[in-house]
Formats: sequence, structure tokens, C-alpha cells
Amino acid sequence: MVMPMTCSNESMFPPSSYSYKEFTEDCKKKYGVEPRPHWITTEFVGYRIEQVLKRFGSNMIFSNGMQDPWSRGGVLKNISASIVALVTQKGAHHVDFRSKTKNDPDWLIMQRKQEVAIIRKWLEEYYRDLKQN
Repeated sequence: MVMPMTCSNESMFPPSSYSYKEFTEDCKKKYGVEPRPHWITTEFVGYRIEQVLKRFGSNMIFSNGMQDPWSRGGVLKNISASIVALVTQKGAHHVDFRSKTKNDPDWLIMQRKQEVAIIRKWLEEYYRDLKQN
């Protein structure tokens, strides 16, 4: 899988650059194959994800912390009424999934409450629909 990653001088990690040519040569040497740069978007529908989710998705929360290095590839805006992006400047990878502690910051407590409220609404709609059918 091709995942170009770099670090600037402003990162906590040492600066690094990315070379597709070097990456390809390394793959050939280690695994005997050339990388397929568009495989991930073909296999997992990453290309035009908003369009695909709008047509085929529902009841999803994309929780994104902008301090997460993966956030650039995340869903950062609502796609529909039931495909919601919760974005926080201070969050990081899966922090909202971790168990709560007495030291949790206010923004994290509020984000978890938002997630619970959204899921509760979906469940209420589901049970209301069941009663009508």
C-alpha cells in the first residue's frame, strides 16, 4: 500500500522526505513486486468517498482530531444528516474511544457526549420506524 509520509522540521519526529522511486525499488527488493499506487482507493472506495457515502451510507460518525497525523485523510465535514464529522483541534487518533478518566479535558467529554447523543437519536428513529411498520 502506498502511503507517502513526510515530516517537517516542525514535527516532533526527525525530518524526512518521500520518494516514490525509492519506495518502488524497496518493494521490488523486499517483496518482488511493484506497488500499485491507486489500489487502496480502488479496493476501499477512497476515491470520491463523499459521493459514495452519500449514496450508500448512513449512521456514521467520523471523529477527527486535527493533531492526528491521519486527519488529512479523514472526513472533515458532514456528508449528510446521518453521516457526521466531529472535528476537534486538540484530538488525536481514537482518543474518544479510550476509557474516560478524571483527567479528561472538557473538549473530550463534550465530544463523547455528542457521539452518544447522535447514536441515541439514530436508535430512537430506528425503534420509532419499527413501531410504524
